[in-house]
Amino acid sequence: MDFSLSAEQRELTEAAADFARKELNHDLVKREDAGEFPRDAWRACAKFGILGLPVPAELGGTDTDILTTALVMEALGYGCQDNGLLFSLNAQMWSVELPLVAFGTEAQQRAYLPPMVSGDILGGHAMTEPETGSDALHMRTRAERRGDHYVLNGAKQYITNAPVADVFLVYASVTDRPGLAGLSAFLVDRATPGLMVSSGFEKMGLRTSPIGEITLADCQVPGQSRLGPEGAGMAIFNSSMEWERSCIFASVVGAMRRQLDACVAYARSREQFGQPIGKFQGVSNKLADMYVRLEAARLLIYRVAWLKQQGRSAPAEAAAAKLFTSEAFVQSSRDAIQAHGALGYMKEAGIERDLRDALASTIYSGTSEIQRVVLARMLGL
Repeated sequence: MDFSLSAEQRELTEAAADFARKELNHDLVKREDAGEFPRDAWRACAKFGILGLPVPAELGGTDTDILTTALVMEALGYGCQDNGLLFSLNAQMWSVELPLVAFGTEAQQRAYLPPMVSGDILGGHAMTEPETGSDALHMRTRAERRGDHYVLNGAKQYITNAPVADVFLVYASVTDRPGLAGLSAFLVDRATPGLMVSSGFEKMGLRTSPIGEITLADCQVPGQSRLGPEGAGMAIFNSSMEWERSCIFASVVGAMRRQLDACVAYARSREQFGQPIGKFQGVSNKLADMYVRLEAARLLIYRVAWLKQQGRSAPAEAAAAKLFTSEAFVQSSRDAIQAHGALGYMKEAGIERDLRDALASTIYSGTSEIQRVVLARMLGL
């Protein structure tokens, strides 16, 4: 097993971390307080090439292999303190762009992927519903086939990027096909009559990543807006979730590395009782635990990325990586606050922000409880 990076990978990750430090942290406290989506930073990421990493070159992307993409996203998480921006980037890349790459027609790909890669349009992934949550089998949004088009009715909530999105990947059950056999996916432009988008909701964390809901009332979309064949919705969703659980947490690994570096620096410089606080085991043990969590999370993420690069399915590995990394991020964020004492609890220090952001990671892309259900099933339980 070779864990070394190529010269190209080292250069790319160093450039990504440097770009993030210089370009993505401006006015973060002000933007987070206001819950403001950083569109200029989004465009800067597009210009740098972030949004095009997993997209083929002929569609405007860079066709970067998945392991290198994970390394770049980790570097971005290390340099960028705006976890909300990174979450929005990941949400589009893995939940909208990758389904288009894997399941889209050439016309769909050429219509949506180049402007997404360039940052000109944003996408939202609309699966969760008010009454059903993670229970796709009982989804209430319906798509009725009428000649050469579909009529969609229903509601979706907790959609990342919804208030600023230009197109939604909407999951709905075709009315004459019961259960998962009818679950299908549709590309619905924001301007489509019958589609109503809510204003954003205020959140505890990830505040620069807007979230909202949509309502579909006799929303008519052409048949060519369906992504993949009828009944492919669950395959599309599972594919996107596997990618998301693999790659979105590479950014979290970067944030955990940034946390640890900041805590080590503080433990060396802050003195109490005549010596640096890092000399006290009550502090140093916490930092040691943070290191172990970081390395374990990194290896889990890299393994999933490697498996995906081999063209192999990795549902159990992705679930394990998501479960461990999300909960490790929460605990390491708590330890970072504790290591800084009262300063860590002060908003002005910027340390408590990671804890508020980290708590969401145990919910999005499938809760920790759902990941344990997935793993138990994989074990035959």
